[in-house]
Amino acid sequence: MLGVTDLGGYLAGLAVIILMPGPNSMYVLSVAARRGIRAGYVAASGVFLGDAVLIVLTALGVASVLAANPMLFTIVQWGGAAYLAFLAITSLRAAWKQLRQRRVLRAPEDTSPIDLVRLEAAGIDAGELDVSREALATKPAKVERPFRRAFIVSILNPKAILFMFAFFVQFVDPTYEAPALTFALLGGLLELGSALYLTTLILVGSRLADAVRRRPLIAAGGNAAIGTVFLGFAAKLVTSPLH
Repeated sequence: MLGVTDLGGYLAGLAVIILMPGPNSMYVLSVAARRGIRAGYVAASGVFLGDAVLIVLTALGVASVLAANPMLFTIVQWGGAAYLAFLAITSLRAAWKQLRQRRVLRAPEDTSPIDLVRLEAAGIDAGELDVSREALATKPAKVERPFRRAFIVSILNPKAILFMFAFFVQFVDPTYEAPALTFALLGGLLELGSALYLTTLILVGSRLADAVRRRPLIAAGGNAAIGTVFLGFAAKLVTSPLH
């Protein structure tokens, strides 16, 4: 079928690959949990575009270039790890800010001397609690661009290009006269499977969105967990060998 040698085997392997947790799926889930279904699909669109770019690069033979040039591979590898670390630090900082805001919002109007000492130790000026509450309620949050972030996470992973090439080539008939159509079919099935999986994650994440918005402690815990996971992905990427 269009140069695919074993469609059933490809679909079985594809299902396993898609269901494996990775930075793309974790980021989409976190966006949906924090900002709802629409933002989740915006992030997923970044993943789709990133995957499409990787598929095209694979078909053009970029995987062979990376495999033959360790320096280029290392540059892309460290760039991807650095961006994952940036996302991790951003999530951890958000968790810390949410915990501090929770302390301010829950602080009583009449603060005892003992409480003043505790607030001072926490770095909170009790004399400005009312101002802090008002500021927290009106301060606009920094604009997050989930599409751009998801796209960058997708493309800054040289191992993904090498993996796609190694996986796709097993199912491409070398005698087929139009290999571009074969790669297009394999890539299209990958995008379809990814869309179904990410849609499931978005729906699950959106069910958590209300709880996250109502309970700052849950939001802080979620951001801390996501930050820790992204640090793990960054470490895994940077320590992953070329072969």
